[in-house]
Amino acid sequence: MTELREIQIILVEDSPDDAELTMRSLKKGNVVNDVIWLKDGEEALNYLLRKGAYAQRELLTKPKLILLDLKLPKVSGIEVLEVIKKDDELKTIPVVIMTSSRENKDLEKCYELGVNSYVVKPINFNKFMDMANEVSMYWVMINKTPD
Repeated sequence: MTELREIQIILVEDSPDDAELTMRSLKKGNVVNDVIWLKDGEEALNYLLRKGAYAQRELLTKPKLILLDLKLPKVSGIEVLEVIKKDDELKTIPVVIMTSSRENKDLEKCYELGVNSYVVKPINFNKFMDMANEVSMYWVMINKTPD
């Protein structure tokens, strides 16, 4: 499997509803064209590290943003974040935690590991859509990262 297009955002989210809302918000706001949805922490690590089913994947450019849920099956979001921030190729990609967790220990751990932003998902549909659009707008359109 060869990746021929530029990936703007990687969305790591196990909830199909939250993933759909996020992707709809991104499309509605015209923030990005290319989003890869990965459904658990293990798939995310395989994709990012080019292992398993993604071993043959080529990435032409780094993604501009990783939206990462914390409560994921197989490998937690915190474990995924830790791998990303320790990897020389991945560590400069902005990672935004999008989670329902309001626990201070999760917040502290994520910042200790180097997360760029931590956002609690609103329960309200419209607020969720607005939040996803605003987060991605900032990190993809305004924020500058090294090539």
